[in-house]
Amino acid sequence: MVSNKLKLSIVIPVYNEKNYVELVIRNVKEVDLGYELDREIIVVDDGSTDGTREILKKLENSEEFKGILKVIFHEKNQGKGGALNTGFNYVSGDIVVIQDADLEYDPRDLKEMVRLIIERDADVVYGSRFYGASHRVLYFYHFLGNKLITYLINILFNMTFSDIEVCYKMLRREILEKIKPFKSKDFGFEVEITAKISKLANKEGIKVYETQINYYGRTYKEGKKITWKDGLKALWYILKFRFIN
Repeated sequence: MVSNKLKLSIVIPVYNEKNYVELVIRNVKEVDLGYELDREIIVVDDGSTDGTREILKKLENSEEFKGILKVIFHEKNQGKGGALNTGFNYVSGDIVVIQDADLEYDPRDLKEMVRLIIERDADVVYGSRFYGASHRVLYFYHFLGNKLITYLINILFNMTFSDIEVCYKMLRREILEKIKPFKSKDFGFEVEITAKISKLANKEGIKVYETQINYYGRTYKEGKKITWKDGLKALWYILKFRFIN
């Protein structure tokens, strides 16, 4: 029987997250979204070597996740953007959201993002770590770099984002189809997707919202992967997607 309910596709790029990946997948499977939505979980393992792949195979083959979880394996690491590009090719939902596999983001925040899509007719919803929800206090230079990158995006693309580097980005599937595929294989993906969404907002008037989310950032010792080099690349990507592409 074909369901008339909307479906949410949750795309999770994973690289060496054996300590967290199963809990994240269970959390997004069980979280209350506030609406009767079907859901699918698409995990792209980006060449993990720490035992993550074995955990994912076990979950995908279990009765518990039958018909819900789809896992794709990269033989070589392609970066976050490369993993998401692969995952986006498998989505079948009406709404798509990106979920990191490291427990920095709380799936309970998806409820408000879904509400904005359904009740406010939003086309795109970004989470924001700077709107007053609880967050772990961490590196000043990461904060400063994100603010600088976001500020430049806003100036060059005529937008008012507060946090473009955030993981939680939710969008209608028809919007995703307009802006994929993505050329950025690494963390430059955050700039590229935001640049493309901004161009659509200015050209076609799509509705873009932000909402506060909780954030529990990790230290490098705990497994955080983004570095200052990614910030420098992001500055180049901003200029590239504004003036070249």
